[in-house]
Amino acid sequence: MAKATLTISSKNYSSWSLRGWLLCRMAGLDFEEAMVDPEDLAARQELLLLSPSVLVPRLTHGKVEVWDTLAIAQYLNETFPEAGLYPADVAARSHCRSIAGEMHSGFYNLRSALPMNLKARHQSFKIFSGARPDVERVKTIWHECFDKYDGPFLFGKPSVADAMYAPVCTRFRTYAVALDDRLEAYVDTILNWEPMQEWIAGALAEPDEIVELEVEF
Repeated sequence: MAKATLTISSKNYSSWSLRGWLLCRMAGLDFEEAMVDPEDLAARQELLLLSPSVLVPRLTHGKVEVWDTLAIAQYLNETFPEAGLYPADVAARSHCRSIAGEMHSGFYNLRSALPMNLKARHQSFKIFSGARPDVERVKTIWHECFDKYDGPFLFGKPSVADAMYAPVCTRFRTYAVALDDRLEAYVDTILNWEPMQEWIAGALAEPDEIVELEVEF
């Protein structure tokens, strides 16, 4: 099959681009990156959280074109079943799909209060009250996974769930969110994961900044 292309926007700011990119890496897909101009209106709406439906990331693979992150996950799982993007056990697989779907459709206050910014580091950061339940829910999800599957990734080995929650790990580190030792270890696992290190290096090399995303909520 023809080599694939993954269209993404800013590596520093775009959490959805990161998710799609990780999924492609995890699947072992041979793909090229196509960067959307950060001044492109659709890309800017996505980065500024103004659009509920965007076309980034977008995977083009032969005649297939798919642009929703969970749809990308499903396509890659069907095309590369040997990659094990979802757990083999049916109960664990259902659990993985549930928490991936929860991230896909929820946590809007967390996204707004703690926008992804890999270049930033705060020694302390006051999270507005509306986002705190989202933060606590993420912590609960992670603890439930570690109670059942023993880590170091949410389902033992890397899965769709880790791709979906990887941007949250970057946010928790950027904004100094207090975590217990087990959750700090998970954040370390994700941030030191080889594909994440590759993505972070690309983010740090980006010259452009989007001023609106530097606002502290």
